[in-house]
Amino acid sequence: MTQPDNFGFNEEAALLKSSARKFFADKFPTSTLHALVAGDHRPDRPSECLWDRSLWQQMVDLGWTMLAVPEASGGVGMPAVAVAGLVEELGRAAFPCPLLGTLSATYVLAACGAAGEQALAEIAAGSSAALAITNAAGSWSAGDTDVRFADGKLNGGAWYVQDARKVGRLLVSAHTDAGLGLFWVATDAPGVNVQADTIVDLTRDQAHISFTDVAAEQVSANGLAALGQAMPAVWTMLAADMVGAAEWQLQTTVEYVGTRQQFDRPLGFFQAVKHPLVDVMLQIDQAKSLVYNAACAIDCEPGRALQAAHMAKASASEAAAYASGRSVQLHGGIGFTWECFVHLYFKRQKHSQMLFGDAAWHRARLADIVIGPLAATAS
Repeated sequence: MTQPDNFGFNEEAALLKSSARKFFADKFPTSTLHALVAGDHRPDRPSECLWDRSLWQQMVDLGWTMLAVPEASGGVGMPAVAVAGLVEELGRAAFPCPLLGTLSATYVLAACGAAGEQALAEIAAGSSAALAITNAAGSWSAGDTDVRFADGKLNGGAWYVQDARKVGRLLVSAHTDAGLGLFWVATDAPGVNVQADTIVDLTRDQAHISFTDVAAEQVSANGLAALGQAMPAVWTMLAADMVGAAEWQLQTTVEYVGTRQQFDRPLGFFQAVKHPLVDVMLQIDQAKSLVYNAACAIDCEPGRALQAAHMAKASASEAAAYASGRSVQLHGGIGFTWECFVHLYFKRQKHSQMLFGDAAWHRARLADIVIGPLAATAS
């Protein structure tokens, strides 16, 4: 099946994206974000989980958490290109919530077949979730997990779990006698201990989670296959978030240099300011095209999805880094201050760059796909 025109981004997808932008503009402007998460500037402040639960409930009521849930499991079953448009607006607003983690868990559960339907139905009913699939070394591939399932119990630890203090469920990967399994666990189940990490990103929280004799429901006995099928969607949605955040960085910086005067001219008059901003725009456009290309591949050409998702995450990571640097630099003397909003996005982008592989990691995986033997020889 070939790709449709405009990546399959139809009127329904456009309506979802525009309504999400209006929702965040009306209910959660950047000033509200700053007041919510940046009230304490002390570097030794304790790790906090600061978010607007009432606004999150409104998002659940709008059905955003069930968008990727198949219709057979009680969800909407929207294509990935439409979901990517919503996530782009989430990144533009940098809204602290577990939507990205819930969508990621949804894609993995959908790849589990019939065994994942009950968990998907819980998400469709409003449950939030996070992936707990990463070991202490930061690896999630090839069954690299520090959790083991034996005698009906989970034991071990999962690391770098995103928004762990906001969710009600965890999708945990664990070694079993038959291979790698996936398990559906409540965060308040006996034996589950959520230990908060201190991270630079003020719009998210992160934790490592220990499991001690935790009873769990297995949703897949072949976790490697399910993760392999779903990870392109996980990377693509994360890349969409970065594209949205980069668009905010560009727009905000353009507005600032258009009003800030120097030598009786707006800062934006000078070529040393114009040219980097054009470069930011070009990098965002490239990353955005690759994001929707990857989302369209997930919908229409699953055989291409892995390659396309690696390209999208690599490009979005580099665009995020460049947009972050230019936004701080071109805000001049206020750009690095706590009161300036740009530091919130700078930190979110830095976290997203590293999450589930940076640009170099994804390009290395892309090389394995495109020129495999040559890449192996070169290494």
